Amino acid sequence: MLIKNKNKHSIFTKSVLSAVFASIALAAGLHASLSTNAFAHDGNQALAGVVLDRSAEKRARDTQRRPVQTLSFFQVEPGMRVAEALPGGGWYSEILANYLGKEGALYGINYNDSMWPLFGFFTPERIEQMSARTAAFPTLVAELSDTGITAGGFTFATAPDDLHGSLDRVLFIRALHNLARFEEQAGTLSEALNLANSLLKEDGLVGVVQHRAPADADDTWADGSAGYLKQDDVIKAFEKAGFELVASSEINANEKDKPTKDDMVWRLPPSLNGAQDDPQKRKAMEAIGESDRMTLLFKKQGAEVSVHSH
Repeated sequence: MLIKNKNKHSIFTKSVLSAVFASIALAAGLHASLSTNAFAHDGNQALAGVVLDRSAEKRARDTQRRPVQTLSFFQVEPGMRVAEALPGGGWYSEILANYLGKEGALYGINYNDSMWPLFGFFTPERIEQMSARTAAFPTLVAELSDTGITAGGFTFATAPDDLHGSLDRVLFIRALHNLARFEEQAGTLSEALNLANSLLKEDGLVGVVQHRAPADADDTWADGSAGYLKQDDVIKAFEKAGFELVASSEINANEKDKPTKDDMVWRLPPSLNGAQDDPQKRKAMEAIGESDRMTLLFKKQGAEVSVHSH
């Protein structure tokens, strides 16, 4: 069934979309659990139209971030109320705002103001800038979309009371590592996951994309400070917060990324830390591509939720 696109984005013909999905599938070359694969979203023309109708600079990362497959796996649909943890510059926010449409809502969740100093390397001016992103999120959304979607911003400690129990999805896309990094010191991961549970409707879902550490990696290295977390540790943290894993996928996996205890995720594209002025190292990191990532879907424990395979 075709979902009509209600915003400015153009509707692509099925033949064009099929070719696009085929190219995405060939680039991904990956198989996912629940029979999820890159061809499985051929019918989601509205989402594909939004993803494709972006700047070439934004689309350049699509083959490695796979937004159509990822949001389809998370079962995000137009009109939903969605919270995005740590939206940053809005790479996913642009897609979400234009896909959810006027009937939907999009909320950006930032770190607590008290968390920024824990990093130890941000200047007071930079901390002020990063904290200001919370209140500025509706402005960012308005710049990225003309759908008139409802938008709001808050931190993990300042969610409005009237949002609790009202959201369809909470998304943590490459957003868990620093929360885990400061969990022992400040309880940041527990706070974030407990908030997600509270914000969701009873049948709401949490979608996770996270840089994945090897299962046999040193626990101290895989605490989030290098950007990577073990998949089992992420699942346990969600279970502790009252969630249950209902599906996992390998759509964002990258078998070329095999980090050791001397590696950080930011050595890879798009950051390329340590390789900017070293052509040989840059070429090696670009050959690996973006990180190996887990893709997980959670529901509230005991909730009756229909999770369909794609």
